[in-house]
Amino acid sequence: MADLLNQIIPDVVARSDQLWQAFWQTIQMVGISGAISLVLGIPFGVFLFTTKEGGILQNRMVNFILGKICDFFRSIPFILLAILLLGLSRLIVGAGIGVKGAIIPLLFGTIPFLGRQTESALAEVPAGLIEAAQAMGSSPWEIVWRVYLKEAIPGITRGVTITIVSLINFTAVAGTIGAGGLGNFAVMYGHSKHLPQITWTVILIIVVLVSVVQAAGTFIAKKATH
Repeated sequence: MADLLNQIIPDVVARSDQLWQAFWQTIQMVGISGAISLVLGIPFGVFLFTTKEGGILQNRMVNFILGKICDFFRSIPFILLAILLLGLSRLIVGAGIGVKGAIIPLLFGTIPFLGRQTESALAEVPAGLIEAAQAMGSSPWEIVWRVYLKEAIPGITRGVTITIVSLINFTAVAGTIGAGGLGNFAVMYGHSKHLPQITWTVILIIVVLVSVVQAAGTFIAKKATH
């Protein structure tokens, strides 16, 4: 197998150690940023939905502020967002480049995105279920936990899947400005040294990663649908 790969993609085989390191850096960025985004992005979406007009926690001022923050960061192309947040990354994690330096921009890119995905998922919950819970005397937070989040699991799962897929793409972009990972590997060797085998190998790896995430998300969403 090794001999066959060496014949087909010798440039990649010669740099297999660097490729493995780049792959691991991408997994770290996706794993750390994805986990934090789940913890912060879903509650962010819950507040976006429940504080809007007619929501069970209606608060126009809070909803306005959260909505504007969300729309502001979502409107900035990720590569510009990463450059904009270099100083903040150095302040918080002590680095503006590498895996550590990429975490802050990735979070600012994904949390608002997942927030909007969660908001859309909650909007799909039938109003009749909410009215029934209110008639039974459930508090707003009980409705959030026992009705909204429970009923919206398939939609939230789809939103999380889309967010992780976007996050994988963001890490590739972050690599072009020194964050490491597969994007950086493709630029350093595939583009700068004119080695197309490396570029296509990186593309194939990213396609496989996205396909695995999409398949897992679809499976979980189907299982969660009653």
